[in-house]
Amino acid sequence: MQLNPKQVRGSWDDGFTLDTHIRSSDFIGYNEYGHPQFDTTRIELGELLYSLKYKADQSSVAPIAQAVAGFLRSWNPGIDSIVPVPPSRSRPVQPLFQIADEVGRLLNFPVDKGSVRKVKEAPELKNVEYAKRLELLGGAHAVDANASRGRRILLLDDLYQSGATLNATARLLKEVGGAAAVFALALTRARS
Repeated sequence: MQLNPKQVRGSWDDGFTLDTHIRSSDFIGYNEYGHPQFDTTRIELGELLYSLKYKADQSSVAPIAQAVAGFLRSWNPGIDSIVPVPPSRSRPVQPLFQIADEVGRLLNFPVDKGSVRKVKEAPELKNVEYAKRLELLGGAHAVDANASRGRRILLLDDLYQSGATLNATARLLKEVGGAAAVFALALTRARS
């Protein structure tokens, strides 16, 4: 799979996104309910992620995890464990957790899905400005310092839009959790 990694700066020690999520999205009109419709073309990784999240296509897990594992091998940030960002919405099966588990299996790293947990609901952040996102995320997560203290953690997310969720979570892991280092990796990034 062809990737276009981009370094991103934030409250972490180093971080990347693997590629953009969407190649193009053209407005094509309104549906019968007056909702705007778009003809969207995603990059390969974006399409796999979309298929996993919204079509429950389990065959997408392996190629996504292989792409992540290949990138981590070349980046080599020296991590102790993988911590997936807690999901923003509840699903019977969490796609990011599936990806993290498979990456952990491929690279023989423990995956810690419990050290950062959601403790209050935050509204969907899609159309919210950055400062307001950070405000809404305040107190939304808690960290188990016993699980993160002194660890070098890879914080894994599926989509990087503004970086607010990754920043808030990375700060929490460092300041409250006592993590020795936090590295951020988002599978895809928004175009703007």
